[in-house]
Parts: sequence; C-alpha cells; structure tokens
Amino acid sequence: MLTFDQFLAEAATKGEAVNTVFEERLFGLVGVLHRITDALAAGHIAHEVVGGLAVLIHVEEANPELTSLTRDVDLMVRRSDLERIKLAAAEHGFRYRHAAGADMLIYGEAESARNAIRLIFRGAEVGPIQPERKQIHGKEVMVISVAGLVRMKLTSYRDKDRVHIRSLDAAGLLTNEIEFQLAPELAARLQHIRETE
Repeated sequence: MLTFDQFLAEAATKGEAVNTVFEERLFGLVGVLHRITDALAAGHIAHEVVGGLAVLIHVEEANPELTSLTRDVDLMVRRSDLERIKLAAAEHGFRYRHAAGADMLIYGEAESARNAIRLIFRGAEVGPIQPERKQIHGKEVMVISVAGLVRMKLTSYRDKDRVHIRSLDAAGLLTNEIEFQLAPELAARLQHIRETE
C-alpha cells in the first residue's frame, strides 16, 4: 500500500490530477501540527494527537484509500501542564484562548476558533498514556493508540465519532484484542454502529 506522501509523489510524476483542496488543507493542518508538537517536545511536555487527525494518521497507515480529512488538530495533554503549554506555545507563535468551555491554541493572526488546536485533558476513559510514534509528512509525532482512540470515540459517541469508528473498522484496525478490552456498554455501541452501517 502507498502512503499518502508516496501517492502524491507518484501522482505528480504521472501527471495525474490530485485533489488540490484536500492536499492543501492536509499540508496546512500538518504544518500547524508540527509547529505545536515541536514546541511541546522542546518543553518536554507530554502530549498526543487525538480526534479526527489521529483517525486519519492510523487509517492512512493501514489503508490510504480510506483516509478522510479532518478540519482541526486535537491534542491530549495533562491539565497540570497547562501553564507550561501556554508558555511553550507562545514562544512558537500560538495564543492560548479559553472560550465556550474549551481550551485552545490559535496560531498566527487568525482569530477563529474553527481552526484552533483544541486541548483535551486526559480523562479516565482513555486509560494510561501509551502513545505511539507515527510519521506524518517526514516528522514523528505522538499519536494516541488505536485502543485508546476507540474508547474515546465510543465514549463520546457523536455522529462524527461513529463515522470515525466506521473508518477505523473498515481499515481493519479494530482487532479482537481491542474489542475484548472494551467495557460492555462500549462493546454494545460498537455492535450498534456495525449493525446500522
């Protein structure tokens, strides 16, 4: 299977049309991701990519044909690190903002919370911190494990979470081991998603 980067390179050499909107949005998203993860890594601040971008990273690695784009970056961090995060982020061009009950980092001159990096504080539903190292566009980032991501998505259980579960499942990432570890309520939700697909 080709990675997304390999697909773009191959398509470019063959002169094939590439969805430039998808490509530009992904490059912009990854650029912001690299800026903030570089800042947090330099400050030795634990973090991991979660949410739709984590789904994209895992699915892209398993089956690039099933990849779908997300519009934002979600990072899981420890609440106790928030002051250190604010300082490290500010040194790299990010501004901290708390609005509508959400903590976020906004990059550059933008004021919109739509494209902000959302900070998610680690909760008990995810389990212990065991992020995986993944490559995205030539840089290593820390990404929540598939098992942790599935628990988060089944706990939240919004429309987009169910879509993400379907993507992970279609890519073959919901192994028997992951299913076996699910609490009964979450296992029932997974079954419902599969039955209503």
